[in-house]
Amino acid sequence: MFGLTVSFSLIALSFPVIAHAQTSLYLAYPPQEHSTVAESIFFIGTAPIEGEVLINDQVINRSDAGHFAPSLPLQIGENKFTLRYQDQTIEITITRLATEAEIPSGVAFADDSLTPKQDVSWLQNELICFSAIAPPDSQVSVEIADQIISLLPQVNQKQLPPIRAVYYQGCTSFAEPGFLGYPLFKLSLDGETMTQSGSGKLTILAPHELAVIEVKDDGGITRTGAGTDYSRLTPLPAGARATVTGRQGEWLRLDYGAWIKQEETRLIPHAVPTQSMIRTVKTNLQGESTEIIFPLETPIPLTVQQEDETLTVTLHNTVAQIDTIRFDDHPWLKRLDWQQISPNQVQYRVHFKSDQQWGYDLRYEQSNLILTLKHPPQIPGGAILPLQGVSIVLDPGHGGPELGAKGPTGYPEKEINLLISRLIERELIKRGATVYLTRESDVELSLQDRVEMITRLNPAIALSIHYNALPDGGDAENAAGISTFWYHPQAHSLAVFIHNHLVDNLNRPDDGVYWNNLALTRCHTVPTVLLELGFMINPVEFEWIIDPQEQTKLAAEIAEAIELWFRQ
Repeated sequence: MFGLTVSFSLIALSFPVIAHAQTSLYLAYPPQEHSTVAESIFFIGTAPIEGEVLINDQVINRSDAGHFAPSLPLQIGENKFTLRYQDQTIEITITRLATEAEIPSGVAFADDSLTPKQDVSWLQNELICFSAIAPPDSQVSVEIADQIISLLPQVNQKQLPPIRAVYYQGCTSFAEPGFLGYPLFKLSLDGETMTQSGSGKLTILAPHELAVIEVKDDGGITRTGAGTDYSRLTPLPAGARATVTGRQGEWLRLDYGAWIKQEETRLIPHAVPTQSMIRTVKTNLQGESTEIIFPLETPIPLTVQQEDETLTVTLHNTVAQIDTIRFDDHPWLKRLDWQQISPNQVQYRVHFKSDQQWGYDLRYEQSNLILTLKHPPQIPGGAILPLQGVSIVLDPGHGGPELGAKGPTGYPEKEINLLISRLIERELIKRGATVYLTRESDVELSLQDRVEMITRLNPAIALSIHYNALPDGGDAENAAGISTFWYHPQAHSLAVFIHNHLVDNLNRPDDGVYWNNLALTRCHTVPTVLLELGFMINPVEFEWIIDPQEQTKLAAEIAEAIELWFRQ
């Protein structure tokens, strides 16, 4: 039922990819027996331009080429749809799953609503909260370690079924360390009482017995909370050590407040809490970069904050004993300042002579923290080859079995990403740039592989090329335009400049410039930008995406934007 008819050439760039409309009714999305929690679903597909396409006997809008993307509401449970074009039909069932907490009949807690759900370890006298979802007007409490904690109803704390459920919460603390076991939840309603044991056991940590861990690999992922849905913080270099002050399931809370997965660390037996003195700072000018060396007594955790003309490194669990720092006049760096911002935090701020930074890296060599600051590219300039001396990485998104988004004809994003990347490559080479592609064919490449390739090639800039889509529940017919993503401030100027240039010069809809924590924008060694050049699922914009002349113009304008940005 679900096929694909495309005509393309990835070798001869003079004949760009064209994804033709089908000769019969075709549905690219959703797949058969699809499940979703969304309140609506869009149908992406195409049919010959003559005649009408109907969904459940209702005529739907189509583009001039016959493509369609209507959104229809979903009821909880099975939703059956029939698509018709002349004598052709496609029948599809979409199941909308319930997301609301269901209260069983009688006196009972909602399934999987008791928290903490995982084993937790906390410090003495820290606030620990318990919660549950139960029927309205219930009396809810928790018993643990000879304490009884009343859980009180909370207003507007959770999305719950109206009237049928209430979110209850209560908090307490414990003065004595030790293993407290599992909390026992109690619910009373209308003269009936039931109890249920929690699924996470509780331990109170003794301050003199806290564990010390070491980060195993570079880029140890730290977050603001115990889970992948919490925001990322500065990744820790391999070798960094920190004291564990709390646990929640597989996550460890470190002494400076960040959380890290236990699997990214190793336990250091018999280690004492990490503390370090620092007495000097050294600099080392090396061709294309400058190293700033922080000699520490032990590798400690750190955070980095980057602004237009400054980069600030905060060393945690550190005390300064600094009287003199030698910092000679530098071609790109203006000054290095420091201050003890708290009893256990030292902050170093590097001031740049320009508001454009070009990348940084951090590593430990034994207990020496080394901050590497990349120098600007040396561009001879000239009208004929204005980008001579500039190296650029282009990353065509997806590849192999990872199709990415699909257009109404089923044409996959991975193909257009590679095609446009090659067209951009050709335009950049004309301008003298050295260009690398993370993939040059339809191969699978992980996000980590792409990031490692960018880091290894160490270009002046990197662009990740994509086309957009929406999750279930979106408005595919009206989603359109170019959007651009950056993460580190060093990439902001590049992102805004390219985005505005494309929107203005191609007269495309503006879908916005976004700070976004994406794998391909997090690379801090290079200014890296991710481009979403249009919505594959929009029937009208898809026609622009696959137009060979528009593809050539798009690639030329991206190369032109890069050239103009470097000139400024």
